[in-house]
Amino acid sequence: MMRHLSRNTKRGGRSWSHFPCVVALMALLSACAGHPTGVLAPVAASPSASQVEMLVATTRSRAKSPGEMFNGERSRTANFADITVSIPPAKAHKPGDVDWPRRLPPNPATDFATLKADEIDRGTAEKWLSAQVRKSPDGSVLVFIHGFNNRFDDAVFRFAQIVHDSGAHSVPVLATWPSRGSLLAYGYDRESTNYTRNAVENLFQYLARDPQVKEVSILAHSMGNWLALESLRQMAIRNGGLPAKFKNVMLAAPDVDVDVFGSQIADMGKQRPRFTLFVSRDDRALAVSRRLWGDVDRLGAIDPEKSPYKEEMIANNITVIDLTKLKEGDSLHHTKFAESPEIVQLIGRRLSNGQILTDSRVGIGDNILVATTGAAQTVGTAAGLIVSAPAAIVDQNTRQNYGNYAGTLVGSAGKPKSDIAKSKCGTTSQTTVGNCNP
Repeated sequence: MMRHLSRNTKRGGRSWSHFPCVVALMALLSACAGHPTGVLAPVAASPSASQVEMLVATTRSRAKSPGEMFNGERSRTANFADITVSIPPAKAHKPGDVDWPRRLPPNPATDFATLKADEIDRGTAEKWLSAQVRKSPDGSVLVFIHGFNNRFDDAVFRFAQIVHDSGAHSVPVLATWPSRGSLLAYGYDRESTNYTRNAVENLFQYLARDPQVKEVSILAHSMGNWLALESLRQMAIRNGGLPAKFKNVMLAAPDVDVDVFGSQIADMGKQRPRFTLFVSRDDRALAVSRRLWGDVDRLGAIDPEKSPYKEEMIANNITVIDLTKLKEGDSLHHTKFAESPEIVQLIGRRLSNGQILTDSRVGIGDNILVATTGAAQTVGTAAGLIVSAPAAIVDQNTRQNYGNYAGTLVGSAGKPKSDIAKSKCGTTSQTTVGNCNP
């Protein structure tokens, strides 16, 4: 974005041509109660609140309302912004949550609020990044790519929450694409990720060229994984490989055709970042997507212990964490760990310490207790804990929109198998494929 934002396998024969009608029904049934619009209009800071400043690079068009800043339509040119978000003090903010204001203007003592929302040009964006990287302790950058059904303010506030709650010192860069923030806009959103591929590749190319940037990590969720993977693929083809400074790519519940993912990874070549894949076989949102896209497995819902996936992941040195048995997150099972403050904090500590995300050495302070089926059990490997953190990017409205009606859509297809034995990931050995079933 810094330099001009501009094997087909069939499994089963069912047709889902009526999917748009089902989605329309969901939209009609969904509750209209959401957070207010216009939350990006700046307010005065509170001395008790914390602040997160981020660089935004986007292919979204400008909104007419200054409190919205950018909408879900596509821009012909690059747009950039310098945004500062205020986070309420600890007594009013639970890590893992976005405290949306119930009314405007927001109260920084109790709500997420915007302190600065300045649109800037490309040159100013480059200067902003340079200044922030120089101030960071290790010259690292964290790029965040959101998923389907996210308005601009959804992406901004959720990323601010992750940066704040994790305590990560990487420079935050939000790469946001034109999502209309509507259940009815699935097709439009998907095409918007294709529209944004060159823009995100250009952002990656700029980070690769900048000698001050020493390390780049990428978080992507759901449909945003398609955009991340395609941009990396294009970059690798153009450059003959990916730069060594691109250390970690975390793919959370990726809404990506598993066969296409195989070709994307092959196109990236041997020199590529460490990929960590977060899957859940009871992900109902991905079950819907699978039917929509011709009954081909979605990457975020594979069984990593079965052929050919186990062998393929090992061959490509991709860590897979299976969280199918974890009973956390929404009723769609698409946002597990979304409410876990410990996970968000752990990813920040690991990134700040410069450790790779597949490190399985778990210290005493890294033991996380989670509630599963009424019992508290320890989730073992750091890899399993860390990779689930990107699931927290999904906003509350998205969870509400989908969650209430997922069972009607997919029926028993999303139910976890009862005959899968519960187990804990080991804490002393590092594996390429993990089966983390607490």
